[in-house]
Amino acid sequence: MNITTGFVDRQQELTELFAATFTASEGPREGALIGDLVRDLLTETPAQDIRVFCAEVAGNAIGAAIFTRLIYPEDPHTVFLLSPMAVASERQGQGVGQALLIHAFEFLRGEGIQVVITYGDPAFYGRVGFTLLTEEQARAPLPLSLPHGWIGKSLTAEEMPELHGRSICVSSLNRSDVW
Repeated sequence: MNITTGFVDRQQELTELFAATFTASEGPREGALIGDLVRDLLTETPAQDIRVFCAEVAGNAIGAAIFTRLIYPEDPHTVFLLSPMAVASERQGQGVGQALLIHAFEFLRGEGIQVVITYGDPAFYGRVGFTLLTEEQARAPLPLSLPHGWIGKSLTAEEMPELHGRSICVSSLNRSDVW
């Protein structure tokens, strides 16, 4: 397995990976929703606000993680949001997701990014150091349908900080149906 950074000329492949993975786990409606979200993220997000990491075998994506800037205007921390992430159904349970995230964290840390937040399964993401967040500790950009899934990780030697004020996500994520 090889892990790459970037998504040039891979928009369609990645959109299909996410759509298929979420269709298999959550059903066709969720697969279509996440596929559309990924397409929008990859085509509409300014380059300085997105980082994409792909796990691949023989040049084919078997997993991907998309991180986008999450701005807290009243706070000095540099924060990125992991959303979404997918590992092909037939590759799940083989350590692909964890390897992908560990690589991504090292890369992001090297860029000076201090905090990553995601909205997902605390049991899975806890394996790579994410901890539960409260709305007081880090406000989400939109109301959360499942607040117990709001989790974060410090990429520095410091503990997860309290992030002050409201947060602003990239435009493709600024929609209530994904929160």
